[in-house]
Amino acid sequence: MPQGLPRRIKLAFIAQALIASALLVLLLLVAGVLVREGMLGWIARNEATRFWNAQTTGVVDVVRGPALNSYFVQASAPVPAELSSAPALVPGINRVEYDRYYYVEDRPQGRFVLSIYTGLIDSTILWTMLGALLIAMGTSTVMAWLTYRMTKRMVTPVSWLANVVTLWDPRAPDTSAIAPRNLPPYSGSEVRKLTGALTGLADRVTDFVRRERDFTRDASHELRTPLTVIRVATDLMLADPGASDRQLRSLARVQRAGRDMEAVIDAFLILAREADVEPLSEEFDVREVVAHEVARVQPLLAGRPIELEVIDEGAPKLVAPPHVLAVMIGNLLGNAVRFTDSGRIELHLRPERIEVRDTGIGMAPEALIKAFDPFYRADPEREEGRGMGLSIVRRLGERFGWPVSLDSQPGKGTTAVIRFA
Repeated sequence: MPQGLPRRIKLAFIAQALIASALLVLLLLVAGVLVREGMLGWIARNEATRFWNAQTTGVVDVVRGPALNSYFVQASAPVPAELSSAPALVPGINRVEYDRYYYVEDRPQGRFVLSIYTGLIDSTILWTMLGALLIAMGTSTVMAWLTYRMTKRMVTPVSWLANVVTLWDPRAPDTSAIAPRNLPPYSGSEVRKLTGALTGLADRVTDFVRRERDFTRDASHELRTPLTVIRVATDLMLADPGASDRQLRSLARVQRAGRDMEAVIDAFLILAREADVEPLSEEFDVREVVAHEVARVQPLLAGRPIELEVIDEGAPKLVAPPHVLAVMIGNLLGNAVRFTDSGRIELHLRPERIEVRDTGIGMAPEALIKAFDPFYRADPEREEGRGMGLSIVRRLGERFGWPVSLDSQPGKGTTAVIRFA
């Protein structure tokens, strides 16, 4: 589940605090090392200078203590027992152990050796670093928490608005939920402007959907009347024994066009009802719907070398508007007949799907991608069809939970599948 904006902001602040703490620890460690080395060098040089200055006055000043011990070795004198166990020392600072250093400085008078125990220095630096780290981390945590609280207060109205809009019905958004009186506290001017824009957009979308639905419904009803007249008139003229073959062919084309238009109008009427009420559903046998649509396309196969076969492998019974499935199968069958010059058209009826297979011209991969686009025609040279059939089939399938898919190869045919989810 995608994370909400407040949660992402919280995680960002936590990550920021952790990174800042890590960088602060690293910085303090580097600073501690530099301070330690600087103090060590300063103590050694300062003690050496003090010792040699004391030598010029004739006073031998040797330091003895828990942290500092100094030794003066004349050129011909033996090495003191305290230094006999130390490794070979060279001028400068010599590290013998982690917390034990020797500073050596040679002059004509002899060698000055300063033994430095850094435990006290290390403890001082460590406790100073821990104190500074705790203070810095506490301050950083408090500032991050305060900043997060302020940011969350500003972001909460936006998150609330996103959740409310997500619950909207796209066909009829409820804008009363984002009325100014219902906004959460601390909603700034930007949120109020956004709610106003969303309200205006929702109102325009609602008006547009209503106008489109009303136009589709009214236009479809108005077109039914002339189509009925055309269908009846062509039936009478086809029954006239004096009609010539040329007239019969023309009348048959008029009838096919009328049937195609009726199928489009039926689909528009079903889709126009989408925002109002569900079409009447009933239990029906899929094989009966298929048989009716096969009978409708039989006249289109007259005189053509095409074999149409229905293979029943367990056609189911569905509870749905039967006319919807009839429109979908009618469009798929019409496409199969239209784009098959010779060969076979098979309808495979199975419990979970219907397959319409043909041995027609098929489609190239680039045409298959656009096959469901409105008004797209894979073969513009053929005068039949308006490029709306597959688009209507897909919309009806999405509307009633019957997804439609296509598989096609150029020159080998096309297979359309309606799945009953």
